[in-house]
Amino acid sequence: MEVQCYLFVLLGSTLFVDKSRDRLRPAINLFLKDHRRLADYAWGAGALAYLYRQLGVATRAGSKGLCGCLTLLQAWIYEYFPLFRPSQLPQSPDAPRASSWISPRLPGGDEARQRLVRYRQLLDELSADDVTWTPYGRDGHTDIPRSLYTGPIRFSDIAEGYDPSRCLRQFGYRQIIPAAMTVPHDQYRPASGSSYIVFWDPWVNQLWDNVAARRLELDFASRPCEQPSEIVEEYVDWFLTRSHPRITH
Repeated sequence: MEVQCYLFVLLGSTLFVDKSRDRLRPAINLFLKDHRRLADYAWGAGALAYLYRQLGVATRAGSKGLCGCLTLLQAWIYEYFPLFRPSQLPQSPDAPRASSWISPRLPGGDEARQRLVRYRQLLDELSADDVTWTPYGRDGHTDIPRSLYTGPIRFSDIAEGYDPSRCLRQFGYRQIIPAAMTVPHDQYRPASGSSYIVFWDPWVNQLWDNVAARRLELDFASRPCEQPSEIVEEYVDWFLTRSHPRITH
């Protein structure tokens, strides 16, 4: 019981953080009843699914703040976007990558507002040359084959789409127009509030275990890049119709 309580607090305050301050999601306990099965769960995929959902919630007009594993989000930003990196400490190859970054001092008042304006300007002016496309090397996916999984990833009642064909450049391959993603059966988005619910067909629960069928074959989908930011000619037009290219009006 003591171990279960410790893991409940640990996971609830790191991987699956919400905005309730001193309360934790009870769904976490469903995965902690049998400590012998803890290693069977894909905790990284679950944390990523939960973070994806929170990023979606944070984009709604009525939402304030962001939750989820923000350490993961910050480390991802630092790895891919040199313009936003803080200082970094030398580290052994076996140590966690995220622990090498020195947390910057957070300003307040007018300085914080000026910093926000500056960051928005940097994001609007960002070019392909300002991105480190392969921070883990061009063959990082060979060490972690699951990074090429395509389909929904889940945590409890949350399921979010994951499609590596939308970010082929991080594998050292030319970006093409990706195929349509697996879509939910239905969704409920209330007019007020910041939450939403997505309903998937029951068969999607089995996709994660079907490794051979759900793995993206890079050589079939595209070809290796000659330049790290290489794309097909039609990709930008496709992307602009599905994204918001600017933060500031």
